[in-house]
Amino acid sequence: MLVPLSWLKDFVDIDIPAEALAEKLTLAGLEVAHITYLGVPQGHVEGITWPEADHLVWDRDKLLWARVREVKPHPDADRLVLAMVDYGGAELEQCVTGAPNLFEYRGLGPLDEPLYTAFAAEGAEVWDGHSDEPKRMILKEKKLRGIPNRSMVCSEKELGLADDHDGIILMHSDLGHAPGTPLQDVLGDVILEIEYTPNFARAMSMIGVAREVAALLNMPLRQPSYHVSMTGAPIENQVKIEVREPALNPRFTAALLRGVTIKPSPDWLQRRLKLIGQRPISNIVDVTNYVMFELGQPLHAFDYDKLVARAGGQTPTIITRLPEPGERLKTLDGVERTLDEHNILVADTAGALSLGGVMGGEDSEIGDDTTNVLLEAAAWNFINIRRTITSQKVHTEAAARFSRGVHPSQALLGVKRGIELMREVSGGQIAQGIVDAYPQPAPTIEIDLPASEIKRLLGIEVAPALAADLLARLQMLVVLNGDTLHVTVPDHRLDIGTGIVGQADLIEEIARIYGYNNIPSTIIADALPPQAPDADVTNEEHTRDLLAALGLRENISYRLTTPEHEAQLVPTGMASSLPDAGYVTLANPISPDKTVLRHTLLVSLLDNARANARYTRRQATFEIGAVYLQREGETLPDEPRHLGILLTGPRHPSAWSDKATADNADFFDLKGLIETLLEQLHIKGVEFERGTHTTFHPGRSAALKVKNKPVGVFGELHPSVAAAFGLTETPVLLAELDLDAILRRLNPLFSVQPLPVTPPVLQDIALVVKEEVPAAQVEKIIRRAGGDLLKDARLFDVYQGEPIPPGHKSLAYSLTYQTDDRTLTDKEVAKVHEKIVKAAERELEAKLRDGSA
Repeated sequence: MLVPLSWLKDFVDIDIPAEALAEKLTLAGLEVAHITYLGVPQGHVEGITWPEADHLVWDRDKLLWARVREVKPHPDADRLVLAMVDYGGAELEQCVTGAPNLFEYRGLGPLDEPLYTAFAAEGAEVWDGHSDEPKRMILKEKKLRGIPNRSMVCSEKELGLADDHDGIILMHSDLGHAPGTPLQDVLGDVILEIEYTPNFARAMSMIGVAREVAALLNMPLRQPSYHVSMTGAPIENQVKIEVREPALNPRFTAALLRGVTIKPSPDWLQRRLKLIGQRPISNIVDVTNYVMFELGQPLHAFDYDKLVARAGGQTPTIITRLPEPGERLKTLDGVERTLDEHNILVADTAGALSLGGVMGGEDSEIGDDTTNVLLEAAAWNFINIRRTITSQKVHTEAAARFSRGVHPSQALLGVKRGIELMREVSGGQIAQGIVDAYPQPAPTIEIDLPASEIKRLLGIEVAPALAADLLARLQMLVVLNGDTLHVTVPDHRLDIGTGIVGQADLIEEIARIYGYNNIPSTIIADALPPQAPDADVTNEEHTRDLLAALGLRENISYRLTTPEHEAQLVPTGMASSLPDAGYVTLANPISPDKTVLRHTLLVSLLDNARANARYTRRQATFEIGAVYLQREGETLPDEPRHLGILLTGPRHPSAWSDKATADNADFFDLKGLIETLLEQLHIKGVEFERGTHTTFHPGRSAALKVKNKPVGVFGELHPSVAAAFGLTETPVLLAELDLDAILRRLNPLFSVQPLPVTPPVLQDIALVVKEEVPAAQVEKIIRRAGGDLLKDARLFDVYQGEPIPPGHKSLAYSLTYQTDDRTLTDKEVAKVHEKIVKAAERELEAKLRDGSA
């Protein structure tokens, strides 16, 4: 939010430089992200460093507040006029200008209508309004179409106020300053840009920031006027209020103003709205925005006559309720919205009028012909507002405040302030009385805070009297009973809890105003608690280290997704192999694409790969994190840790040049990586089986088992799934393993073997088996038959074709025979070799391929 110091000073005196104030606010939790200087010099405070601002400082002698007294035609140019300007000098200054907003005054003679502007004398430095690039210039005398000109009347662009160069600054009031006043004193300002954390919603207004400033500077706070001049007929029987959902709408107030004139807002109001980045629209609408930024209480104005017409000429009844099934509402942004069942509405007997706390509807908006205005100020349930802005995908300044919490007490203050300002800027009479439906009054929070608790949490001694004073600066009512502070929390502080939580909140406020930087650093005065090793965490970190050593980078992703997004892992028309347990659904999702807790890591891996594909062809990543699977009859889900791995692109990082696509990573790269990981973790009993998971390419995936228990799947991504995620350039290899199940089988006490001292005997064997027989099954039989003498069996060739019979394949293995105590003889090896061949023939109907061992 943008906070002009000129507006802030309406409520609190500021006796320190803007930079020092920004530093204090930031240290107290209101982070000032940027300072903008409008025409005034940047301050320099010792010990405080803010980035130097590249801005134009208005010369106090040459840039002045002025009044246009007459606009004469240019004798030789239709698009130029001569503005006769009173800048406080002895004579009027003639300025040649092409400002189109002066043309309507051309040739009218001396002007009775006040017309004020910014005047730049010869030698003044301004921005070049005709340049597309930021460029400064010094005013020098020159002729414009034959008329000498040495000064100018300025646009906002030429002063660095905005990009507008369609006309000069023109105001119809003097803003309290006579011609000749330095422009710095009239339009100069310093604007703080504050970035709010959710717990500072109370400060999302000028008065909210002023409260903080008053407390930090120990200055009195001035409240705006809440006096209302009610001279119209009583409001009774002119409008009725019916609150049907008090839990969602605890308070609704309304005031009536008759006989208004819709017109542009006065200059002071337009200027303040522009300073905070808001576009002036009309006097009534501008007041609703002004009060929202001033008090933090959003308002909404209805055309009262439209409400009467909708009520058939009878007294309109405003109803706050939930929508009817299928009900729709066209909001002020022109969108026809299908309402969700939780969207609280402001309605009447004819239907919906507005989306409560978020946005008004078109049917009752203020127009140029509006003469009677019904002003609403209400309180709404902040959680419900959050749900509404998420489901309806609409964000407004009002919703930003209501979604963080606005106390019901602020509604009455807002409607009083707003209706009186409307009367002042648009005329008319305010009806006597305010309709106030308050079915659920908010309780007053009272907390007893022992001084000992302050020392316990802060670690420093804060005298009870000082603590009471610090809290009183924040408008808290404090009664000191010995060493206990009895604190009554002001109603605007929705962030202060009750009981023990409330005590901690108050102590935090004491620390903020006391100054975190004033709390000394000390060494802990107690022994650290004993550190017990956590094997679970240690093993997980060891797994991370191994994966990083294998060349993978870690992903860290949100654990939230949507069922529709995870459904993209299933090819169209195929049954899903994903977990069929129901999702854990969030009651209040943070965004529309994060509504449930995930079932798999694959989606986040693929999303990240798609985002990173713009920058690199080769990706090798992993992610470790929980998935959430609902358990039947249980409230809380099962949360097993999974390990996800993704490979895509070239097998090796590019060196001098990129390799051909034939060098892309494939199924066996991923399988080898998993085997290496399990080997480094000393996991025994690892088996691979043909995979059938629908997310993966048929025939290019596998299921992983450890000691005959399934622990994961891996393989090449199915082409249609890859297309759904926009990853079609190179094959994508994925794995998802149950890390908890793997680490449960990890034995920290693993056996080691000395290096062999006898030479090995190496032989090859090629077995012809049926095509559907897995190589893993053949290897299992070979190892079992080989017994202790067979140290290793490695598949090195798979062949199909002549002379292998159709429907069969040849699997060639390299066998290593060895003992630790002697050198094997050829006879011993031949005996074991023959045993292997017979076992394969007996169990698999295998045949020894001709020419093999």
